[in-house]
Amino acid sequence: MPELHINLLAEPLWPLLNKFYRRHHSPMKALKGGQLWVAKHSEIVAGLCLSPVVGGQWLTGLFVDPSLRGQGLAARLIREAVAPLEGTVWLLCHPELEGFYQRLGFTQDTPLPQSLAERLVRYKRNKPMIAMGLDPKAKQVALASRTG
Repeated sequence: MPELHINLLAEPLWPLLNKFYRRHHSPMKALKGGQLWVAKHSEIVAGLCLSPVVGGQWLTGLFVDPSLRGQGLAARLIREAVAPLEGTVWLLCHPELEGFYQRLGFTQDTPLPQSLAERLVRYKRNKPMIAMGLDPKAKQVALASRTG
């Protein structure tokens, strides 16, 4: 893979992430009021959104170009995006993704803020979902063990 750059997307460029999602027929959308992180070389090849919630951040919209999956790109993007954050990082995902997120230090035993707990209940009405969190102490250990 050519040299990859991971960075925070400036607000005027946010439509580019939604264009990336649409190009790959993903239902994901960049959430306003958060931080949008992208991986790119000549164009965006992966993205995610971090939105503030009580006690930390909510990670949504993680998507990697299907032709580039299986190369560690999602893990690298998550690690770089969450490294500067304080507080817990939560996500809601399909149960089959649990192992992937566990390898990055996320667990199911991190208490959810009420807003995400309510969202999880709504989501579970239509599809299987789990909540996972990466607490600040575990995050430091997970990030340190995966650098280098």
